[in-house]
Amino acid sequence: MSLSIQEIKNILREHDLLKSINQVSDHNFDYVSYDSRDIKPNTLFFGKGNFKPEFVTKAKDAGTTGIVCEKHLSESNGMNEILVTNIQKAMSLISAAFFNYPQDDLFIIAFTGTKGKTTSSYFTRDAIEKATGDRTALFSTINTVVGNKPDQTFKSHLTTPESLDVFKNMRAAVDNGMKYLIMEVSSQAYLKNRVYGLKYNVGNFLNISPDHIGENEHPTFANYLHCKEQLLVNSHTCILNADSDHLVDIYYAAKTTTDPENIYLFGKKGTTPQIEVDLDFVYESISDSLTDNDIQLNSVSEKAKKLGLDGNYRIGIPGDYNESNATASIISAGLAGFKRGDMIDGLASARIPGRMEIFKSKSHGNIHVDYAHNYASMNALLGFLKRQDPNGKVIVVVGSPGNKGIDRRKGFGKALTQNADVAFLTTDDPAYEDPMKIAKEIDNHIDHDKVDVHFEMDREKAIKDAINFGKTGDIIVVAGKGRDPYQKINGVDTPYPTDSVIVEDYLEDLNSNDK
Repeated sequence: MSLSIQEIKNILREHDLLKSINQVSDHNFDYVSYDSRDIKPNTLFFGKGNFKPEFVTKAKDAGTTGIVCEKHLSESNGMNEILVTNIQKAMSLISAAFFNYPQDDLFIIAFTGTKGKTTSSYFTRDAIEKATGDRTALFSTINTVVGNKPDQTFKSHLTTPESLDVFKNMRAAVDNGMKYLIMEVSSQAYLKNRVYGLKYNVGNFLNISPDHIGENEHPTFANYLHCKEQLLVNSHTCILNADSDHLVDIYYAAKTTTDPENIYLFGKKGTTPQIEVDLDFVYESISDSLTDNDIQLNSVSEKAKKLGLDGNYRIGIPGDYNESNATASIISAGLAGFKRGDMIDGLASARIPGRMEIFKSKSHGNIHVDYAHNYASMNALLGFLKRQDPNGKVIVVVGSPGNKGIDRRKGFGKALTQNADVAFLTTDDPAYEDPMKIAKEIDNHIDHDKVDVHFEMDREKAIKDAINFGKTGDIIVVAGKGRDPYQKINGVDTPYPTDSVIVEDYLEDLNSNDK
């Protein structure tokens, strides 16, 4: 793969991004990077973000022959310097071209929403993987899957990575024989132009509630909603959850670029949409226990009936709040050309690492590990578990990330007050903040007449303390990190055993002692 300066000029001019070029040579670039530690001979380097001039010198010494940036740097003298009005947009467009537009060789199903993106993505991939002959890639919050070999699955560091990595991973997926791609698209991806210029075959809008609003994220809820809606603006076919708040705004955002015939609305039986548009699909809950979750899906409109998706579906992950996620996944698969029979077995056996993992103890209740990381997901999870076993105490281990999503702290306090009996407040990716300060902020929003609160900043100890606190019949929820093997502390990804492993190992010790 290579890219010439002339090709870059044409791309940037087409999108009105080019300011000027200080050209010292005319040749093709053989590598692209935004990391000065990842340089090969004849690299085109993107000077994005708060990068330092010494990074340019380091990249130049390592073999960089061109740089794309927003302002001239003396350190770039002697290299081809391409000045642009927006580095993030430029990097996305140039990266797509460098990797020879791999998105054109993939059928892309994308999901956005405050909650449910990861679950819906895994549901869709598991539902169609067998029918595709194992040719379905996945870009999720948890893992990135670009092929079927062990080394072609790796941990994701961002829900939606930098544009260069998005297109690089797409190219790897195509080269590995993948034909379909299921991907989560975060609001940050649009705020920071990580998917600028990318189009999707099917785009899903699952739901929206206040989240990701703070100093390093979205300045307002309106901006958060606007960024999420951009997925619909860039999708050929749109699927909307009619039970979502702000449906009118969401629907008309989709309609700006999508023919209404290519917009599908679904809702739970009894739903009255907040808009004068009829539903295309209705789902009904048949059972929703800790072991079984079945829904009945019925098409309503003529265009929905043509997909042939009506019938009963068993969902591999329990929780009534997952029923809408499964419905979005089924419709997405249908729009990709799959029939009900193609996906029944895959959806029934779907599993998500770190999502609703259940561990049973002999005398300390049942422990549930889940990625629930905001009010909406925490409230849905705890509410469901409480309905399954209303007599046991609900004991929750939770923290909140530092330097982002500040509103989550209030949300956790609210969810705990509404659903929990005992809370162990602890550390969860504190970044540059004091974890105790974060825990105290959560605590400020808890009604202490309803919830017994404990503070333990050693997360592993907090988990063990919560399990020890539990009795037979109690529900213990370890929320937030699931199978994430790192804690983000002071800018460093610090190795962490994962919540699931800590629970599993500790229960093994407890259960052996209980013999």
